[in-house]
Amino acid sequence: MALHVVVTAKQVIDPEIPPAAFHIDAAARQVTVPPTFPPVVNGFDEYAVEAALRLKDQHGATVTVLAAGPQFDLAVMRKPLAMGADRLVLCQDPALANSPDSLVTARVLQAALAKLEPFDLILCGRQASDWDNAQVPLYLAELLHLPCLPLAQKVEVAGGSVRAELLLPDGYQVAEAPLPALVTVSNELGQPRYPTMRHIMAANRKRPTVWTLADLGLSAAQLTPGVEVVALWRPERQLQCELISAADDAAAAVEQLLDKLHAEGLL
Repeated sequence: MALHVVVTAKQVIDPEIPPAAFHIDAAARQVTVPPTFPPVVNGFDEYAVEAALRLKDQHGATVTVLAAGPQFDLAVMRKPLAMGADRLVLCQDPALANSPDSLVTARVLQAALAKLEPFDLILCGRQASDWDNAQVPLYLAELLHLPCLPLAQKVEVAGGSVRAELLLPDGYQVAEAPLPALVTVSNELGQPRYPTMRHIMAANRKRPTVWTLADLGLSAAQLTPGVEVVALWRPERQLQCELISAADDAAAAVEQLLDKLHAEGLL
């Protein structure tokens, strides 16, 4: 049986939008952007897709991309298909709107993976560019009772095991786990491939599988967030500059500067 790799992906606000287009609705405690700036697939998830496609090139694996959210832009979410993935599954339900709880997302993905079984390997981006929590893959591995190899820059499969190079502050370590397993992929993997015209046309002909919470056997009551966003705001930058003047006496100026730094506890 061919290797089945599932890649989790998230639709996020484009992190490259200009700051002027980025707005925060303080009352609703959420970020809003004009409709002229479409969302994108989370950048780290594209590296996970690339890791899966390299396994497909080597082993003839089947690659399924799985996402959960309240609403999807199909033109955006078809990008992994255009890169070469075989199937796109969207867990789409309004009840998933604005949930800040990573565990809720992980429970939805867990239920979807139960419908996608059997699978051999789950690949996730190391984190998402919106909340930047890096929690969903770890929750998901725990819920599925799978070994988790985090922050991989290289992923290989052989003999019923996955081997990965895991990033460390001063290098990397090689770790191995039996399949099925979950691996989070970092950008050190290498640049994701660009969609070819042939794959773009093929992706446009594919219809994604769309599941609601009811299709997954879940209800909104079962997914009550345990985390609440109490406030959301844009950080304010305050710059203060004090000029030290000592005429032409450089030594006196240096002495004043040192006194100021000592007074502020900087020296």
